[in-house]
Amino acid sequence: MVKKSLCVLSGGLDSTTATAMSINDGYDIIALHFSYNQLTQQRESEAFDNIVEYLKIENVYKIDLGFFNLIGSTALIDKSIKVPTGGLTDGVPATYVPFRNGIFLSIAAAIAEKEGASKIVLGAVEEDSSGYPDCRSNFISSMQQSINLGTKDSTKITLHTPLIDLNKAQIVQQALQIDAPLHLTWSCYQNSSTACGVCDSCRLRLRGFEIAGVKDLIPYSK
Repeated sequence: MVKKSLCVLSGGLDSTTATAMSINDGYDIIALHFSYNQLTQQRESEAFDNIVEYLKIENVYKIDLGFFNLIGSTALIDKSIKVPTGGLTDGVPATYVPFRNGIFLSIAAAIAEKEGASKIVLGAVEEDSSGYPDCRSNFISSMQQSINLGTKDSTKITLHTPLIDLNKAQIVQQALQIDAPLHLTWSCYQNSSTACGVCDSCRLRLRGFEIAGVKDLIPYSK
C-alpha cells in the first residue's frame, strides 16, 4: 500500500527540507502551497514550482488565501508596516501572520483526509522561528488533537514536524545529507530578485549556512 504524505511547501528552506525528508522516508508526496498576498508571493510560487519539478512531485495543490489581506496586521502583507531589518529581538515580530499555521493546517487536514494521506508534514521550527507562537511544539500538539477530533474516526493523520527541535545550521546539514534542492528555495521576506540579506528570515538562513560551513547559493544584495 502506497504511503502518502501531504507536505505544506512554501518554497523556503525549512519546508523544502521537510518535504525531501518525507520523500527519503518512502512517501508519495502531495505538495500544498499557499499564497496569501505576501510581499514575495510570486517569487515563493516560482520557488514552489521549481522544487516540485525538481523532486518530481505530480500531485500539487496551490491555494489562494486572499482573505489574509483583509486581516492584515503583518509586515508580510501590509506595506505600511516595515519588515524588520535590524536583527532578531525578543517578542513576536511584525512579520508574524496571525494564526497562519493554524489556518494552513486546517486546510491541509481537509486535503489529507480527502487524499488518504497518513501524514501532514510542516517545516515548523521552534528554536529559530523568530518568536512565532504558531511554530511552538505545544501548538503543534494541540493541532494534532484537533485534527484527530475533527476528522472521521477511520481517518488516521499524523501531524509531523521533523525540524521542530533543530536550529538552522542543523537543518542545512540535514538538507545537504539528503540532497534537498536548497539552491531553488527562497526565504527573503521582502525581495523577489535578490534576497535582502537583512530581514529576520535572511539573517537566520545566512547564519545557518555560515555555522554549517557551506555557501548559500541564492543571490543576496547585501
